[in-house]
Amino acid sequence: MGLSLTYKILKQHLIEGNLVQGETIGIKMDQTLTQDATGTMTFLQFEAIGLDRVKAELSVSYVYHNTLQFGFENADDHRYLADTAAKYGVLYSRAGNGICHQVHLERFAKPGKTLIGADSHTPTAGGVGSFATGAGGIDVAAAMAGAPYYIQVPKVINIRITGRLSPWVSAKDIILKVVSILTTKGNVGTVIEYSGDALQHLTVPERSTITNMGAEMGVTTSIFPSDNETRKFLKAQGREADFIELAPDKDATYFKTIVIDLGSLKPMIALPHSPDNIKTVAEVAGLVVNQVCIGSCTNSSVKDITTVAKILEGKTIHPDVSLVVVPGSKQVEEMAEKSGALALIVSAGARLVEPSCSFCIGMGHSPVSGGVSIRTNNRNYEGRSGTKDAGIYLVSPETAAVTALAGKLTDPTTCGIAPKVDMPEEFLINDNMIVRPPENRSAVKIRRGPNIGDPPKIEPFPEDLRATVSIVVGDKITTDHILPAGTLLKYRSNIKKYSEYVFGQLDDKFAARCLANRQKGTWNIIAGGISYGQGSSREHAALCPAYLGVRAVIAGSIERIHFANLVNFGILPLTFERSEDVKTLFVGDVISVQQIKKKLMNNEPITAKNETKGTEFRVKYELNPRQKDIILAGGLLNYLRRF
Repeated sequence: MGLSLTYKILKQHLIEGNLVQGETIGIKMDQTLTQDATGTMTFLQFEAIGLDRVKAELSVSYVYHNTLQFGFENADDHRYLADTAAKYGVLYSRAGNGICHQVHLERFAKPGKTLIGADSHTPTAGGVGSFATGAGGIDVAAAMAGAPYYIQVPKVINIRITGRLSPWVSAKDIILKVVSILTTKGNVGTVIEYSGDALQHLTVPERSTITNMGAEMGVTTSIFPSDNETRKFLKAQGREADFIELAPDKDATYFKTIVIDLGSLKPMIALPHSPDNIKTVAEVAGLVVNQVCIGSCTNSSVKDITTVAKILEGKTIHPDVSLVVVPGSKQVEEMAEKSGALALIVSAGARLVEPSCSFCIGMGHSPVSGGVSIRTNNRNYEGRSGTKDAGIYLVSPETAAVTALAGKLTDPTTCGIAPKVDMPEEFLINDNMIVRPPENRSAVKIRRGPNIGDPPKIEPFPEDLRATVSIVVGDKITTDHILPAGTLLKYRSNIKKYSEYVFGQLDDKFAARCLANRQKGTWNIIAGGISYGQGSSREHAALCPAYLGVRAVIAGSIERIHFANLVNFGILPLTFERSEDVKTLFVGDVISVQQIKKKLMNNEPITAKNETKGTEFRVKYELNPRQKDIILAGGLLNYLRRF
């Protein structure tokens, strides 16, 4: 029985466990990446481990979220990241060099390598055949220290794509179609592997659009084979020596196979407020639009930006539309400037932003109140844009550009001849914004601004759990619901301050309530519905609740990265045996489980008692022995300090 591409790479990197679906394994991580929204805490945690340098083959620290540097906090954090990179042997990608996923794909990602990143869209590198996965910062810190990364051996879904795309239909429409099939929930422990005769027509930048947005389905990663298109891309980047051919065995077996005929696809759109709320553009055409944003780590390649320029050439955007364009990297920006593409975009009336996360994470360019914003990024969660009542719609660059001209959502297939743009045969190589560590790292002094603190100390898990329900939330709660990004990211190194905003969008009394419960002598519990913890890998959505005294989350289901983050910060992830039991819990209910520590260690069933109501309900847990040890120790940092 043959191996999938996924299993081939995992087998080559296996350190602990058996390559059997569902079992937990430890794998060697070749490369790591961090970014400024998650990187400061990652490096604080790496420092706490106590090594004098990173042990991964390659580690890169990127700055591209808070590039506006409003207030001293962001600038201080960026200086700290530059210093720690120099001190510990890490490459430092300066503000302005670009989004980590775009830059890493261009300059560092390699076929067959493993990559762990403190960002949920790290699977972008699957476009060149890397096994790349997003994780919480503390998992990345451990990988930087040379520790294995532990995952559940995934089930692999093969998506076989056939045929060719029609004019005006692009890679973004492919992934929107995939998301419409698999949705944003129920895919924990899954890898998506692409195959089919259509691969010969999909360039690496197009493939990376697909692997990038695969993160919205909650999968471990997405991956393409390494083939002639991969070779062409690496050669164009001056990295042909990094190429190796990688493919699944001809008799590889999969959990299931989905076939998509590209010729049948139409331009697609994700409606508010979920990436899987998908229709064809034609079904929604005519919607009046206030804003169009093009870029982000999903669609900001040279091909994307040049395509937009050709559509806008000689035209002017609609007077009622604000058009924002963000190249994904300095390489893209320089090439678009030299080709004249940026001039065409500016001439049409667009606003240019430096390569950064920008509008995608609510870092500026928020829509008007109640506005409609058409965007090429990957997430459209309520409030993520910075305007809570705005409607965010996700589309391809082609659809976004024609919509900006018309002032209303427009099906591009009605707009005449589609522009044809090929991937460049040679990319512009200029790595002058990547700082390499000095030879004498011992002379480097790490400067810490007043906003930078140590990781909070978390107590070991109690023998008996007695906790107050501090909030009850519904389905599809995202990490942005739990802890907003945007302008609040400047507090990422100040856990005490950042914790004040936990669940602030849903209940601004949550943080104060948690602290009051701790003073009364009880811990805190969060109760939720299906697919709790969607979205970003931002570990602060677990770390800050842990600081507030949350010791358990009970939900209908919990998404992969957030589940791991809860474990890493000593919060017990539980699921309801009967999903309807969440309806019996209310804020203020006191929940107790006697001898919970003993029950976890002995794999005994857990019945929780609602002391307030005088009722009981059953909960489930799926934890391996290592995860149990981490929770009982009070988190991964405490656990690692034992060795």
